[in-house]
Amino acid sequence: MTIKERGGPDVMSWTEILGFATGALCVWLVARQHVANWPIGIANNVFFIVLFARSGLYADAGLQIVFIALAAYGWWSWTHGGGPGTAEALPVRRTTRTEWAVLAAAGAVGVLGLTLLLSRVSDSTVPFWDALTTGLSLMATYGQCRKLVESWWLWIAADLVYIPLYAYKGLYLTSALYAGFLVLCAVGLLGWLRTLPARGARTAAEATA
Repeated sequence: MTIKERGGPDVMSWTEILGFATGALCVWLVARQHVANWPIGIANNVFFIVLFARSGLYADAGLQIVFIALAAYGWWSWTHGGGPGTAEALPVRRTTRTEWAVLAAAGAVGVLGLTLLLSRVSDSTVPFWDALTTGLSLMATYGQCRKLVESWWLWIAADLVYIPLYAYKGLYLTSALYAGFLVLCAVGLLGWLRTLPARGARTAAEATA
């Protein structure tokens, strides 16, 4: 079944356009460390739930619901410094070895589990790639919530898969959007690297993380 047969051209085009606009604005705001990225991102998630569900990308559709929950956490984390009783802005920092180990383990288990699930209970034609982008995106979003600079590398890896995946599914505007995301991610990475604290301060902060 084609995308037009599933949802109709008008529904799909407007959903994709609105997803494009809110998604681009969200990534630009994240790169600038602006807290407004979170409510804009939630709106983007709602549009993409509709778009992906109608396109047979079920893991990506479900992922948007998780993104909304993570956005609520990220919004709080950015405005309260990640700790109770403080309104200090959360600083950009490096990912610790422990965090990498946990993220890698959780990501691998999640991708394997989702691939098996989608293969057995859905009509997805791309179960592994759908699961892989889901795992990478969740890891990147958690890193974004904690302002881990390496979260941008995870987004870049996800975008490199998203671009051909969405083109394959006929979502050409969304594929173009993720090509734009790739550029914004590179800009965001450079911007966050420039805001890292001095090496001595960063080492002390990581030791207590």
